Amino acid sequence: MMDMLKNLINRLSGAVPEGIALLFTRIALAGIFWRSARTKVEEGSFLTIKDTTFFQFSDAPFNQVPVLNGELGAYVTTYMEHFLPILLVFGLATRFGALGILGMTMVIQIFVFPEMAVWWQTHMIWTAMALILITRGGGIFSLDRLIGHKLG
Repeated sequence: MMDMLKNLINRLSGAVPEGIALLFTRIALAGIFWRSARTKVEEGSFLTIKDTTFFQFSDAPFNQVPVLNGELGAYVTTYMEHFLPILLVFGLATRFGALGILGMTMVIQIFVFPEMAVWWQTHMIWTAMALILITRGGGIFSLDRLIGHKLG
């Protein structure tokens, strides 16, 4: 019985199950930020930022972010919310992409929505997913693994 349990644990903790879990984590985290990015651009365009996005980043609470308020914040946020999820989905520079997402999450939590309820409801989950990808990388189902990129 104990050998069967050890065998099951070994199978569940192998590279393939871990790779599947990391793939799902990459896609889930990427999806959150990609959907947010798409709300910031004109419908039918890829990167034409909406006027309302510029207004949003010059108005409270977004104008509380040091350096990245107003027009610069709109550009940086919109472009990063498009670029980083692409990296995560393909598993290319996974750790870098997850670190960028983690940084964005911390900026949102600290400067935009500092209420603790937002941390527990949403940002803690994003942080956990990003940290998993930072520590474990993209897994076997990633371009990082395919090209032998050790930092991915």
